[in-house]
Order: sequence, then C-alpha cells, then structure tokens
Amino acid sequence: MTPQEFDAVLQADGYSPAFPVERPIGYSLGDHQHPYDACALITAGEFTITVEGQSRTYAAGDIFRLPAGTEHLEKAGPVGATFLSCRRHLPQ
Repeated sequence: MTPQEFDAVLQADGYSPAFPVERPIGYSLGDHQHPYDACALITAGEFTITVEGQSRTYAAGDIFRLPAGTEHLEKAGPVGATFLSCRRHLPQ
C-alpha cells in the first residue's frame, strides 16, 4: 500500500489526514493510552507495540491499528522508526 492509498483509505474511514512521525534510536514510551483510534503505516525502521504483555514489531510496509483507550507501550527499533499516523477521534 502506498502512502497515498493509506491516507485515502483511512480518511474514507473517518480518520484525520496522515502525518509523518519520526522516533529516534532508543525511543521508548511506557504505559499510556490515547483518546482516539490510531492507525499507522511504517515507512522505515521498526516499531514495537506491547499490549497486555504481548509485543508485536512492525517493519516498513506494515500497518498497525490501536483502538482508543488501549493501554500500551511503544518502542522504536535499532535504527529508529518513521511512520505515517492517522487518528480518529471518538464522538463526544
């Protein structure tokens, strides 16, 4: 999936336009959650998400989705991570 296709599909599903995110080597963020659904397309490097003790590493070309309110840890791989991120805010 190209970045343009990713952005178009997600916007059609109610997500915000995709924006680039870079996480450097050594980046790590402990337990936290977001008040929005998140979806990202990894464009370079690796990014690991841990939910309920289960870790999954995403590499270039992979897409991850994370529902709003999901407690998780996140960590960049040995060369960092770059991805396109989209958010879908929940109705109030």
